[in-house]
Amino acid sequence: MARKRPKPEEIVSKLRQVEILMGQGMSRLDAIRQIGVVEQTYYRWRKKYGGMGADQLKELKRLQKENERLRKAVSDLTLDKLILTEAAKGKLLSPARRRACINHVRHKLRVSERRACRVLKQHRSTQRKLPKGRADEKRLVADMIELARQYGRYGYRRIAALLRDAGWQVNDKRVERLWRREGLKVPMKQPKKGRLWLNDGSCVRLRPEHRNHVWSYDFVHCRTDDGKAFRTLNVIDEYSRECLAIRVDRKLNSSDVIDVLSDLFIMRGVPSYIRSDNGPEFIAVAVQDWINAVGAKTAYIEPGSPWENGYCESFYARFRDEFLNGEVFYSLKEAQILIEEWRKHYNTKRPHSALGYKPPAPETIVQMDQRPVMH
Repeated sequence: MARKRPKPEEIVSKLRQVEILMGQGMSRLDAIRQIGVVEQTYYRWRKKYGGMGADQLKELKRLQKENERLRKAVSDLTLDKLILTEAAKGKLLSPARRRACINHVRHKLRVSERRACRVLKQHRSTQRKLPKGRADEKRLVADMIELARQYGRYGYRRIAALLRDAGWQVNDKRVERLWRREGLKVPMKQPKKGRLWLNDGSCVRLRPEHRNHVWSYDFVHCRTDDGKAFRTLNVIDEYSRECLAIRVDRKLNSSDVIDVLSDLFIMRGVPSYIRSDNGPEFIAVAVQDWINAVGAKTAYIEPGSPWENGYCESFYARFRDEFLNGEVFYSLKEAQILIEEWRKHYNTKRPHSALGYKPPAPETIVQMDQRPVMH
């Protein structure tokens, strides 16, 4: 049966016993045999514990424990630093990224799951419990991708609004998460504009206050597939953001402007102001006299300052980016039909960010009274 290794206290006690026996006249070799060890063991003990008392032994044990603790702390800090270095660059904001990073660290450094989770601040239950998608998530993603394919320049907020219109009970955050997971591209946001000031210091801000308060109109140029140019005269209501009319023709002059405005005035009434740039079709004497005659006022922007007509410029950017840049027109008639279809979609279906992601003029469903008529 193997003997137990003596404790430091026992070793010091035996060394003291040898000293006492030698003091009584016994030879060193006999004294060593008296404590039951060989001579080599005695000298090894005396080299390590010789001259120590109980207090010095306690202090030695304390220092040894402190040294071991510091060595373990340095080792832990070194390992934690290796884990953080091996982790992914940047902030690990989502549980999914932390989960993947912890698996990578465990495979690379051969550390425990508990250690990696503690260093990277991931709860172990979150690490072990894999997320389960909802039962309807595949259908939702399919509908979202179909809308993104159909309206390629819409961001996730407009897609979310269209999904809600289609009957889905989803919020913007869920759509954004699925949007980014599928790798769909979010269109670049338009930078904010500063205040608009004239040279005399007066602020140019004729803000629309109600429908038919301020209308804006201007021209957009495009070409058919044969290279021939055509123009579109666009009229919008600045308050409701509704596109009132788009006239498409090879050439448009001041008489065409009066013709379009006449039809709109008959159907919708006369607005208080009509805002436009200083194009020859708009500053023509015939146009100005006709507008004044029907009771409206003109509001011309400063020359060379298209940003003062912000509502029109914003509409033209959407018109060109979402429609004109993605269509090939083989004839003028095709352009007229497709542009009119897009105008109806813009007014009745397309979510507008300035209107809380509602269309400017949504279609209404009128339910007929189904009660029987009494004769």
